[in-house]
Amino acid sequence: MEKEKTKKTRLKFYLPVLFAAILAIGVYIGMNLNFSRLPESLEKKFKSIGIGRYDKINDVLNYIHNSYVDEIDREELEEETIKSFLRNLDPHSVYIPAKDFREFHDPLMGSFEGIGIEFNMIADTVVVINPIVGGPSEKAGILPGDRIVEVDGETIAGVNMSTDKIVRKLKGPKDTKVELTIYRHNIDEFFDYTITRDKIPAHSLDIAYMLDDATGYIKISRFAATTHNEFITAFDRLKRNGMENLILDLRGNGGGFLDAAILLADEFLSPGQMIVYTKGQKRPKQIANARRNGRFESKPLVVLIDEWSASASEIIAGAVQDNDRGIVIGRRSFGKGLVQEQVQLSDGSALRLTVARYYTPSGRSIQSPYDAGVDTYYDDFIQRFINGEHESQDSIKKQDSLRFETKKGRIVYAGGGIMPDIFVPVDSEKRTPFFNQVINRGLIYRFAFNYSDNNRQILSSAYSDANHFINDFSISEDVFNDFIEFAVSKGIKPGNNIEKSKSIISQQLKAYIGRNIWGNEAFFPVLNQDDAVLEKAMEMISQEKYKSVLTLNPDKK
Repeated sequence: MEKEKTKKTRLKFYLPVLFAAILAIGVYIGMNLNFSRLPESLEKKFKSIGIGRYDKINDVLNYIHNSYVDEIDREELEEETIKSFLRNLDPHSVYIPAKDFREFHDPLMGSFEGIGIEFNMIADTVVVINPIVGGPSEKAGILPGDRIVEVDGETIAGVNMSTDKIVRKLKGPKDTKVELTIYRHNIDEFFDYTITRDKIPAHSLDIAYMLDDATGYIKISRFAATTHNEFITAFDRLKRNGMENLILDLRGNGGGFLDAAILLADEFLSPGQMIVYTKGQKRPKQIANARRNGRFESKPLVVLIDEWSASASEIIAGAVQDNDRGIVIGRRSFGKGLVQEQVQLSDGSALRLTVARYYTPSGRSIQSPYDAGVDTYYDDFIQRFINGEHESQDSIKKQDSLRFETKKGRIVYAGGGIMPDIFVPVDSEKRTPFFNQVINRGLIYRFAFNYSDNNRQILSSAYSDANHFINDFSISEDVFNDFIEFAVSKGIKPGNNIEKSKSIISQQLKAYIGRNIWGNEAFFPVLNQDDAVLEKAMEMISQEKYKSVLTLNPDKK
């Protein structure tokens, strides 16, 4: 009875966060994770399927289209049919309509064409968070905090226009022009800009900086075509600054290109060491080994993962772990170990079909079971939270049949995701019901935006750069109390546990204020100041403790 009560408590605690996140997982994990293109030898075979055979599916579609009682859109019927039978295969085989293909393809290719801004929707208005450095908007004079009122003469502010539609209006082919009308805070006039669209880099590396005199930190948000080059640039800069140890943060990284993960892993492993191998019913085993001398093959390396780390992130973590190259810290990763090939269809749409599983060097399949169907597959992810897995490693069920060994004989497990070498639980004490409500409704971000918007000149004058802000700015008691009043005005009841959440709320307020003025350079370093996973990484990266983890195997005592 007590156990059931605990599960219900966890359910109440996590569901507000999970419902928002799980809604995106099916689309993101399916469409944005590692895939490869269809081999040229198979393209002709693909196009010829059905020739000389009875085409039952096409006959049925024709019959429905020609005879159904109501009007039928043939193209829509075909697309829904394709989506339906892909859903019965596995969770990650997907069909991408032609109208959506570029939207999903461009970010992984590392660039897109548009006006070059980062924006958020605030009170049904597009607000520029940052113009991308070197992009057309920055060159034209667009500033952080600007509101876009009109695009090509059409009002987009205050009219409940969808974000997708706004993005389509702002993006467009290189060298095309777009007319913007801008409102600038505290200035009683509108500004008109003519911006020529250009190719905009889409960065996959969020930030790279030194945590102390010897330890570098690099956070990668996804694996795109540009990831390896971004990593090299950041790594070389940190190396010049004295980096001897590296913490690679892959938390929240849902994957991307398989090749990008292999290139990155090659920087950490010696030539000949296995990174990953793939194998499928119709695909022979293919092995990817490290091929060249990497930049960081022997010095202390820690990889951070969590429940949102998937696919290409799991390849990196698995290769580092199985080769005893470094320590993996955090919580069990998502468990996406399927490889998709992509074929472009003649109408501009695309099919990403699962053709193989990938395996870590020890032979582990990372893929979580999906035999019971897609809904059960994602329900199992939610069940991890309810069962307390993110609060206690003991809640994770380990099967002897899924037990493997690293090169040095350390025990590792398959069965869905990468199990970290060192488990760090979610800090549930600070995440009170009040904190969950203000986070889920975006109130911390909205308050921080309003504060930085109203105090932009003061903050920019008082703090010369991001580092000055990080070191010297703090959320005062008055500002914190103003936030509580703001939350109450939005219908949130504070309750009796505000003090428990005060430090994490203040930290996030400061981080978002910093981001609105100085971008990621002020955002991630603030969030990292009170991060239990990162603190554990810093503790373990010392030579003595680092070596003990990679040689000691508690299961073999």
